[in-house]
Amino acid sequence: MMDAGERIDDDRLAELRADYVGRLHGRVLELGAGEGENLDLLSAGVIWAGIEPDDERRDRLAAAADAHGRPAPFAARAEELPLPDESVDAVLATWVLCSVDDLPAALVEVRRVLVPGGRVVFVDHVIAPPRTLKRFVQHTVTPFTAHFQHGCHWNRDPASALAEAGFAGLDVRRHTVTGRGPLGMPVLLFDGVLAA
Repeated sequence: MMDAGERIDDDRLAELRADYVGRLHGRVLELGAGEGENLDLLSAGVIWAGIEPDDERRDRLAAAADAHGRPAPFAARAEELPLPDESVDAVLATWVLCSVDDLPAALVEVRRVLVPGGRVVFVDHVIAPPRTLKRFVQHTVTPFTAHFQHGCHWNRDPASALAEAGFAGLDVRRHTVTGRGPLGMPVLLFDGVLAA
């Protein structure tokens, strides 16, 4: 695992996100697919399904999915996935784990829909290391960001939640993205599998 203090810029983060998303194959479920920002990054043979709970974003996502020859997204939340057990090979989420209402419940659903040994790719901002000014700021502003920014929690630690849910990391990196506020933005890139 990379040191949480390693600093990268937005361009490098975009390169890393493209690399991680491009690793997925087979039937891929994207959680909180937004407006379709990851559609161009998927491998050609991917069979994509997406969920997006926000009505306005889902409308734009549906148009983007149609333009890419993909099916319309589901109106659903990560905590209640409208798919059968063991029905996807991989689950993708970028900038989503910070805003789900119940992260442990969402990860239970991810486990349910994944085939045994299925793959997960998550990219998200995360809580800063202990005893740092950034961590103090994150704890202070989270009640406001959760209310005003689509449920975004600046102080989430998805890495520990992923481990507790039984996901094993294959390529896990932490970075601080410069240019995102005076203290930078801590991010986690997680490529892993559902452990047996």
